[in-house]
Amino acid sequence: MYLLAVTGNLLIMMTIYVDSQLHTPMYFFLSNLSFLDLTFSTVTVPRSLIHFLWPRKTISFNECITQLFFFHFIGGTECLHLTLMAYDRYVAICNPLRYTTIMNRQACFLLVVSTWVGGFIHACAQTFPVAQLPFCGPNEINHFYCDSHPLSLLACSSTIISETADMVNSGTLTLGCFLVVFISYAYIISTILKIRSTEGKQKAFSTCAAHLMVVTVFFGPCVFIYMRPPVTFSGDQLISVFYTIVTPWLNPFIYTLRNEKVKSAMKKLNGRKVSFLGM
Repeated sequence: MYLLAVTGNLLIMMTIYVDSQLHTPMYFFLSNLSFLDLTFSTVTVPRSLIHFLWPRKTISFNECITQLFFFHFIGGTECLHLTLMAYDRYVAICNPLRYTTIMNRQACFLLVVSTWVGGFIHACAQTFPVAQLPFCGPNEINHFYCDSHPLSLLACSSTIISETADMVNSGTLTLGCFLVVFISYAYIISTILKIRSTEGKQKAFSTCAAHLMVVTVFFGPCVFIYMRPPVTFSGDQLISVFYTIVTPWLNPFIYTLRNEKVKSAMKKLNGRKVSFLGM
């Protein structure tokens, strides 16, 4: 699944970069999402695979904190980026005549940069309280990667402050982004239902369906994990698999199978490779 996630997301990025017809805001955001998916799964999965295959399943404290930081850095950025993609669809469907003016190249670039800055701030706020905890007792993490709650359970002092910061920070981000996406799609669906043309409705729904599927698979488990009091459930590791492995693996399939432009561009890319090899 990890190899498929890396291959699929790299293929989408390459296709969008090569095909000039896909140099639009929607596909610019999709390319950035593919990069985030590839990076997000790479933060946790390779190390977990090593632990599955190697008898010694250890990680240093500094490596663990670094993994925690980048996990929340990329994960927080992806939350904000999915929200940005919902806003892009809102402008495209609800304000089509002003779309090119609102979503110009400079605006798209600044919006993407702002998601990365927001993810960085989120990661700092998530990592710093955990890094300051004293760890002097048990050193076995009940997880397959370093996250704030499993690490806090190993601390030798009270973790109320760090656990509260964890729930408020991650919970506010995931729930806030989810609500913005929900409100955006409420307006989008309301606008689509007013379209008289059946073909127009189908085209609009098709454009939004892929993004809605990704949002559901990604935000559902995140809200469950981070919007609750610091309690450990036996299924937490399985649920974490969805947004660390399954979502990055599924996204390329979701966007290519439901998007004719991307499929057509991939066929052209394949054709170019064949002609090149036949020279």
